[in-house]
Amino acid sequence: MDALRKQASKFKVQVAKQQQAVIKQFGGTGYESSDVMVIDEAEMQRHQQLEKLYRSTRAGREFQKDIVKAGEVFTAIGYRHIETGNKLSEDCCNYGANNNNENILAKASSIYGDARKHVEKEQEDLIKLLSSQILDPLRAMITGPPLEDARNLAQRYSRMRQEAESLAAEISRRRARVREFSNPENVAKLHASEAKMQELKANMAVLGKEASAALAAVEAQQQRLTLQRLVAMVEGEKTYHLRVAAILGEVETEMVTEKQRKESAPPLISSENHPEKSSFFLAEAVHSFSAASEKELSLSVGDYVVVRKVSPSGWSEGECKGRAGWFPSSYVEKRQRIPTMNTVPEAV
Repeated sequence: MDALRKQASKFKVQVAKQQQAVIKQFGGTGYESSDVMVIDEAEMQRHQQLEKLYRSTRAGREFQKDIVKAGEVFTAIGYRHIETGNKLSEDCCNYGANNNNENILAKASSIYGDARKHVEKEQEDLIKLLSSQILDPLRAMITGPPLEDARNLAQRYSRMRQEAESLAAEISRRRARVREFSNPENVAKLHASEAKMQELKANMAVLGKEASAALAAVEAQQQRLTLQRLVAMVEGEKTYHLRVAAILGEVETEMVTEKQRKESAPPLISSENHPEKSSFFLAEAVHSFSAASEKELSLSVGDYVVVRKVSPSGWSEGECKGRAGWFPSSYVEKRQRIPTMNTVPEAV
């Protein structure tokens, strides 16, 4: 009968161990929780503190992994974006170069193609910053020794606490046996178990403090580093978007200005459309005008101009001081009419 009891007890212990292993593998956190007070209230508080720190550092590590995973996706998408943007830049520049530069679309394509190169360069700089200042430091902490060492200490404490829990149950059984059969053998076994418990209690106190300090330091470092990297990511993205916005703002201004310049440029009048006899008049410049091309005529206030042609577009063509060209009609005022003649008059 005693042999059967011993075999049943051994089988029960084996089943309990297997259950603990299954729980640890599939449902455990690596640090086993328990509401049983093994030694005293102080030890219970230490156990609860370690459990909280263990879970907190695990959550912090998982969050860091999430950031790294997202950063790697951003990087992969960013490089594909750069490749597409550079191809678009090349196509725009080629179109501008292969078509008439006086064409508004060709000029706008060249302007946008050049700007696109700068936009993709900003994207590349953002990716490099993301890799060096955010992803690399987080990866280093995720796989670094401090976290693993601290968690190993907590796991050792957890195993030691489970051992103390089993030993406490054993001491309780031995005390009951001594009360029932107070023979020297039972008393000796009880004293041995109690001495082992005292040694285990002292070791737990030392290991518990060490594990708590290590996990608390890791948690503080996790919080500090992750926050710093998030701020760096925000600052990097903000700088990137501001620079891209500035580039695109300049491009838009240049393209619109070019469009307005082309639309308001002096009209091209072929010689075939010029009648041999034209009506001219004398005008005085009331505003200064600086020529932007060889087709235009610079004027100073007070200059007299022989106006030879007035276009509905708001530009006039005439001659002043031996030079001929176009100027805004509103910049001059008519002074006297010159008789019709077959040739262009001498410069005033």
